[in-house]
Amino acid sequence: MGLTPAGDERELLAGVAERDHQAFRTIYDNYGRKVYTYALQLLHSAAEAEEMVQEVFLKLWLMGDRVREITSLEAYLRTLTKHRSLNVLRRMVLEGKVEKALGKDWREETNDVEDEILIRDVRNVLNRAIDALPRQQKEVYILCQQQGLKYEEAAERLGLSPLTVQTHVKRALKSVRSYVREHTDIAAILIILKMM
Repeated sequence: MGLTPAGDERELLAGVAERDHQAFRTIYDNYGRKVYTYALQLLHSAAEAEEMVQEVFLKLWLMGDRVREITSLEAYLRTLTKHRSLNVLRRMVLEGKVEKALGKDWREETNDVEDEILIRDVRNVLNRAIDALPRQQKEVYILCQQQGLKYEEAAERLGLSPLTVQTHVKRALKSVRSYVREHTDIAAILIILKMM
């Protein structure tokens, strides 16, 4: 659904350079959904993906005259989304939220072999951490953290009280974070991600 003729794209980018709101709106309408979908694939969070769309298009608007240097708008937006999403993932790792970002179904759509290897390694550590949890904590963790169920929904499914589910989630998160910290060289991950 992107713009097709290269002349149209160049004309719109020239408009953005000149602060033409309509040109910017046309680009946003054509590429906003693609940026959102790609960010969602990387971050697995609708809220983070929404923020990423705003961040990417704000960056485009603030480029000023340099926006004319973009030769392929779709490729530029995809690369920008990827790099900014990796920054968000780095922040999430540092905040101990890696288990949400790299849930069981998470995979990055990329041809970059190093990215895939790194993500697979981190996901394997995460999966081992989850497998090491006691049975009930593991069940609750999977339902709440990976499948997105609320405490009440998980409690109903497992025949537990919501308070018990909450306690299991807290303990599981603490165990998973501890395991991931012990079994992953986060400094190395951050260095590798910064090189991309």
